[in-house]
Order: sequence, then C-alpha cells, then structure tokens
Amino acid sequence: MTDPAALPRTTDLVARYGRRTTRRRPLVVVAVAVVAAAGLVWLLWVAYVHSTPPVTSRLLGFEVLSPTAVTATIEVQRTEDVAASCRVQAKSADFAIVGETTVTVPADAPRRQVLRTEISTQRLATAAVLVGCTTADAHRPR
Repeated sequence: MTDPAALPRTTDLVARYGRRTTRRRPLVVVAVAVVAAAGLVWLLWVAYVHSTPPVTSRLLGFEVLSPTAVTATIEVQRTEDVAASCRVQAKSADFAIVGETTVTVPADAPRRQVLRTEISTQRLATAAVLVGCTTADAHRPR
C-alpha cells in the first residue's frame, strides 16, 4: 500500500495548472465595444441617408387622351435645390411600354411642384407609370 502523504496534492490547482491571466479580457471588451459602436454609427448613417432622399415623386393621376397620347400628373418634392429628372412611362393592356418621357425639374424651381406631362404612344395605352425621379448624385429613382 502507498503512503497517502507521498501522493501529489490535487487541491492546489493553481500550482498544478498555472494561473490564467485576465489582463487581455478588458482589452477584448473595449475592442468589441469600439467595433460595435462603429457598426451602429454606420447603420444609423445609412438609414438616415436612405430615408431622406434629395427628391421624391408620386403619380397623382393619368388620362388617356387618344390611341397615341396619354397625360400624366406627377408631384415632385425636393429637399435640396438640385435639378431632377423624372421618368414617366405609358403601358398597354399587356404591360408593354408603349411610350416614355423624361420631365426635367430645374434647380431654381419651387421645391414642391405638380407637373402635367403628355406622353406620345406607339399604340393604345391603358396606364401611365411613374418610374421615379433622380438627381445627379442620387441615381436610384424615387
């Protein structure tokens, strides 16, 4: 039989395995917090930029004048004094584009305008569709 005093003591785990250092833990927490804060700031900036476009538009109505003409009434609102180009399409019963026009709103025009435009069509149109308005800096139609 072996002497219990000769066996190594298992209660002293620090002596056996060493002490784990915790000096890096605050550094990791700070680094994660900085990255998370930068990501949140970026997300808020992107949300703000995309929620406040320089120009917005909507179709108020349209009227089919003849088999070769349609008029469309659109409302254009600008948050900045920039020139805007608005594209309006005429579509037939089978949803084919049968006419298209671009309306330009100059930079010195009022910020809110209601415009009426006539679209020449290749054949009978049943609807007018506002694709949207763009500016020199904002290429996504709104």
